[in-house]
Amino acid sequence: MMDTRLIAILPGPIRDLLQGVVSNVRDQLEEIRIRRERPIELIFGQTSRFVCSNGELTSHPAKAWKVNAQEMDKMTNLISQHSLYALEEELKRGYVTITGGHRIGISGKAVLEKGEVRALRDISSFNIRIAREMKGVALPIIPYLLGQTQLLNTLIISPPQCGKTTLLRDLARTISYGNVHMAGKKVAIVDERSEIAGSVGGIPQRDVGPRTDVLDACPKAEGIMMLIRSMSPEVIICDEIGRPEDAVAIQEALNAGVSLITSVHGANLTDINRRPTIRQMTGQGMFHRYILLSRSKGVGTVEGIFGENFQSLEKVETPC
Repeated sequence: MMDTRLIAILPGPIRDLLQGVVSNVRDQLEEIRIRRERPIELIFGQTSRFVCSNGELTSHPAKAWKVNAQEMDKMTNLISQHSLYALEEELKRGYVTITGGHRIGISGKAVLEKGEVRALRDISSFNIRIAREMKGVALPIIPYLLGQTQLLNTLIISPPQCGKTTLLRDLARTISYGNVHMAGKKVAIVDERSEIAGSVGGIPQRDVGPRTDVLDACPKAEGIMMLIRSMSPEVIICDEIGRPEDAVAIQEALNAGVSLITSVHGANLTDINRRPTIRQMTGQGMFHRYILLSRSKGVGTVEGIFGENFQSLEKVETPC
C-alpha cells in the first residue's frame, strides 16, 4: 500500500490513477515522475513505464494519461501547504523532503539574482523518490569495519540507485544503537540532500539511532567541520563526496580521531581512482575499507569488501 503521507501531496486524479496500478508495482516503486502536459512515468526495478487512464502500464508514452496544468499547480500547493514562500530555501536547492522522508525533486524556470538561483517558478516536473528503510542490512558488514579501538574509515562505492544511501542509513542506525559486535557510539550525519535521515522540521523521518545527531541540508565540507567543533562525534556519516574541499574536511576529521563512513559514485575501484580528488584520498590511505555495491542480484548487492590496499576481504554477493 502506498504511504499515506505520500498520497497526501498528490492531487485527486493522480492519486486515483496511481492507486489503480497493480500492487506489486506500487511496492517496488523507486521514483514517480510527474511532468506538465506529459504522462506519469514510474521507475521500478530496472524498468520504466507510463501510466494509462485505467491504471495499466505501457512503454508507449502516446498511449498514456497526461497530467494537465491544473493538477501540477494543485500538487505545488499541496507540497508547499499553499505557501511557496515557506519553501523558498528548498526550491533554491531544487528539492523538498516531505513527512516520511520521501524527497521530491522539482524542475521549472529558474529565477536568477546576481547569477545565483533565487527561486523556481512555472514548475514543470516533479520527481518523487520513494524512501524505504531496510533495517539490518548493515549487520553482515559491521565485523569488517571494526578496528582495535574504533571503526575503520570506510568508502562505499556504488553506481546510482544501487542502495548506498540505504546502507549508510542502516550503518548509522546500527552503530548508534550498538550490537553484538560493539557498544553504541555517538554518530553525526551530514545530510546535505536530506536523504539519509530525511529530516522534516528537525525530526528524522527514518530511524538513524538514539545517539545520532543530524545536520540537515548543509554542504558536506562545512558540515563535517561544524560537527567536529560542536557535537564531539565518534563517527561521521555523509553521502557522495568528491570535491577538493571534501578531502580537506575529511582529513581534519581523521586528524581529530573521528571515524568516517561515506560514499562515492562509481562502478568499481578503478573507476573512482580516475577522479583526482578521490585518487588523492585513497593514495593518502584515508580509507581502510571499501565496499562495492551493484544491482547484479537486486538493489544493494554487496559485490565485495576490500582493505586499505584494495585487497579483497570477502565476496559477499547478497542484496543489502
